[in-house]
Amino acid sequence: MSSCCTPDGSCSTAREATAARAVADSTTTVYAVTGMTCGHCETAVTTSVSALDGVISVDVDVAGGLVTVTTGGEPDDASIAAAIDDAGYELTGRA
Repeated sequence: MSSCCTPDGSCSTAREATAARAVADSTTTVYAVTGMTCGHCETAVTTSVSALDGVISVDVDVAGGLVTVTTGGEPDDASIAAAIDDAGYELTGRA
């Protein structure tokens, strides 16, 4: 079993430094999406957008009609729109 803790009980920061660097180089963009009404919608959009290259995380706010996408660098709006369309919803623009 691997652990980030060293034998003396301190924690290794190598993994944390990598994560911090990835976050520092990322871009978070919020999109307005129509047609989402339930948990299934959330799952469908999350799955579709998460499959795109460069996407680090996806957060769906069904009630607000918002999808927050964090990417490694600038997002590809056309690819994100196509992924949301493939899931059965419509990206209406950046929020």
